[in-house]
Amino acid sequence: MTALDNIDRNILRLLRVDARMSNVKLANEVGLSPSACLRRIKIMEKAGVIRGYTALVDTVNANATIAVIINITLERQTEDYLDRFEAAVRKHPEIRECYLMTGGSDYMLRVDVENAGAFERIHKEILSTLPGVLRIHSSFSIRDVLAARPNARRSRIAQG
Repeated sequence: MTALDNIDRNILRLLRVDARMSNVKLANEVGLSPSACLRRIKIMEKAGVIRGYTALVDTVNANATIAVIINITLERQTEDYLDRFEAAVRKHPEIRECYLMTGGSDYMLRVDVENAGAFERIHKEILSTLPGVLRIHSSFSIRDVLAARPNARRSRIAQG
């Protein structure tokens, strides 16, 4: 695939906001015919730019899970250590996200748990067994600020 142009980036921006937007509405928003818009989406899907679609779950109404952000520091930052760690992480679907980082830690991971006991199991059985790990630092989320319900946000703004 060639580099993304402004229309492709606009399609991606709109799909991030509402991946269920109809192709007709999406095409209208970006100034394309529906067939041209769909063709661009299919090209981006085939190239792996769009890897999939997901549902955002309102954790308040869905018996919420708690997001745990985990910073991992490896013993070494050699290619072998990085490759072994990343291969091991891919084997655990409990790890929802994994990013190679700059700064104080080497990786940032996210897992979702029901409670502290569930995280203890993940820590003991998964995180502490990952190859090359020197340090694990975990933080439990309190609330997903960006996933806040729009009506609740509006009422707080009106009161403010």
